[in-house]
Amino acid sequence: MEKNYPKYVTGHAVRSLCSKLNLKSQGEFTQDWEYEVADASRITEFLDAYEQCPWDVEEKFALMIIIIESCNDALVEGTCDPEIINVLKHHLILDADIHYNTLHYWALLDEPELDNCFAITPIIREII
Repeated sequence: MEKNYPKYVTGHAVRSLCSKLNLKSQGEFTQDWEYEVADASRITEFLDAYEQCPWDVEEKFALMIIIIESCNDALVEGTCDPEIINVLKHHLILDADIHYNTLHYWALLDEPELDNCFAITPIIREII
């Protein structure tokens, strides 16, 4: 039996996350909202929300992309707390079925040179 892993951020998830996390709403021509609203200074807040709110699968999928992008930005800036990475990894492992496609996107498994990858790619590859 084939598993149906989420692939795309839905309008429902965007509206819900905007409302619950006070995020910028999606504009008419916004294509990558989940990357645009990422914020390295809000990682802890996003992770707390991930843990504490009763999210549905679509919301968890979208929120985790925001969290990963925020962590990636923090890694690039050199401001990412190692404990945050441990919490992130915990949730990615726990909800691997929800985040299967997200993990594979960030892992860039076809790219052997880490210099050509995201800052967070080595961390994601540890999970896969």
